[in-house]
Amino acid sequence: MTSTLLTGIGSLVTNDPAHGGPLGLIEDAALVVDGGRIAWTGPASAAPDADARQDVGGRAVVPGFVDSHAHLVFAGDRTREFNARMSGQPYKAGGIRTTVAATRAASDADLEANLVRHLAEGLRQGTTTQETKSGYGLTVDDEARALALAARHTDEVTYLGAHIVAPEYADDPAAYVALVTGPMLDACAPHARWVDVFCEKGAFDGDQARAILTAGVARGLTPRVHANQLTYGPGVQLAVELGAASADHCTHLTDEDVAALAASDTVATLLPGAEFSTRAEWPDARRLLDAGATVALSTDCNPGSSYTSSMPFCLALAVRDMGMTPDEALWSATAGGAKALRRTDVGTLTEGARADLQILDAPSHVHFAYRPGIPLVEEVWRAGERVA
Repeated sequence: MTSTLLTGIGSLVTNDPAHGGPLGLIEDAALVVDGGRIAWTGPASAAPDADARQDVGGRAVVPGFVDSHAHLVFAGDRTREFNARMSGQPYKAGGIRTTVAATRAASDADLEANLVRHLAEGLRQGTTTQETKSGYGLTVDDEARALALAARHTDEVTYLGAHIVAPEYADDPAAYVALVTGPMLDACAPHARWVDVFCEKGAFDGDQARAILTAGVARGLTPRVHANQLTYGPGVQLAVELGAASADHCTHLTDEDVAALAASDTVATLLPGAEFSTRAEWPDARRLLDAGATVALSTDCNPGSSYTSSMPFCLALAVRDMGMTPDEALWSATAGGAKALRRTDVGTLTEGARADLQILDAPSHVHFAYRPGIPLVEEVWRAGERVA
């Protein structure tokens, strides 16, 4: 492999505090990619030689987005449900059953084609690390096949058999929890890194969620939690108690929830696409940040409550409606997402990190929020290769 010097960078976001501030911003910068990794960053005037050279003409270069929460293995869509919500009907967790029926009826080939299409959408918009979950099969075979398909395309695979209680167990949720923590977990654990649960009214209560997560931990999976999306509840406290990598949504938080997140290593992953699509109350990112919590941003791409694969869109929403600065939003969409996945090799452009980066058709990362809806990502590199 040859080394490549990217020079003429108007502004380079490294997320390395050694360069000053959380973003580690370097103006009039350059970087060297070698062997799929970042080999050097600094001022263009001090750049070392490399085998190849590319002048980006004053454009900004930022890390690839790390989308740490998505649901990409599904069939069908829920256009009618969205239209009904926009006409005044409230969002409820039970709409997931519509996607469950379509997913169960779909072939492996159709599910994989849909997954690949959404991964490609995200990649074109700068997402170089993508997590995805099961959760639309809710049978042993359907959950296992969803995870096996996902594992062909990403290392960040989450077992979410506990998305809702499967329709055929509606009258016996305890039996479904036994299935999720027993035969379904046995079939799914080999394909997954993470275990997740939707801890919410209409899904799983705190005791059920604890049983599901602890069973996953016993099988070597690391917990994450859908927490406090629709109502106040035990999800955040449970995530912190069990050392979950992230508590996701975090819309309805008490002062005790905020303090618990700030005192822990559990990342608060905020998903503004869900609030946009459901006309719900926005998460208060400012409150979390001011308390010292680590915040990530993610798309929550799914067919029901957040049908977007666009991290730039979610970043713009976070700045406009959640109290984040453009700098904070970019950090949360890159380094924050990496922390939510407990990764140190992505989300930054520091020496030794994987060379996942975006070249923007703009002089600054601030344009993500300043020019919302504009396709600013000109090139995407992953592991040192230009992929979009």
